[in-house]
Amino acid sequence: IGTLTYFKISDKRFCALGHAITDYETGTQIPVQSGKIYKCNQVGINKAEKNNPGELRCVFLQGINQKGTIDKNSKFGVFGHVDELSSVVDYNRTAEIGSRLGVKVGKASIISNVSGVREEYSIEIIKTSYQPEEDDKSFIFRVTDSRLLKLTGGILQGMSGSPIIQNGKLIGAVTHVLVNDPTTGYGIFIENMLDAAV
Repeated sequence: IGTLTYFKISDKRFCALGHAITDYETGTQIPVQSGKIYKCNQVGINKAEKNNPGELRCVFLQGINQKGTIDKNSKFGVFGHVDELSSVVDYNRTAEIGSRLGVKVGKASIISNVSGVREEYSIEIIKTSYQPEEDDKSFIFRVTDSRLLKLTGGILQGMSGSPIIQNGKLIGAVTHVLVNDPTTGYGIFIENMLDAAV
């Protein structure tokens, strides 16, 4: 379970997660020749607590609800093509791309549908890293939105890929949570994801 970060109207390409799909036990990146994406229905939330990151509980019906295909699994996300746009793409929600050099410490927001509808939740970017090498941990943020904290306790497994907006621009996506503090997480610069999409 993961979150679709962006969709390009020009070529119907998408990116999700902001990090690779890995083997649960070894952490090794899984080679992907092909795969499929499905819309899923959220059935519950295991709330995050210290040393327990929590998770979104979802179900999906394979074969019936396919929305597209996966053709690349990289360190910076899962990429593919959207075939069925209904209930996946909101053409009313577009954003300019924000440069990594424009990402600043301070207020931002994440977009998530953990409540059952798509909403923006307040976060604060507390540290950025202008790495010489691209990484999936580009900046650190803290959830400040009381609604999200009450609902989830912070960042959950399944929220990876949630878009991060600052000053009206798409600057990145949620990638990881700090296990000992689920109110704090890592984000990846959107430029890293776009570079990996090629």
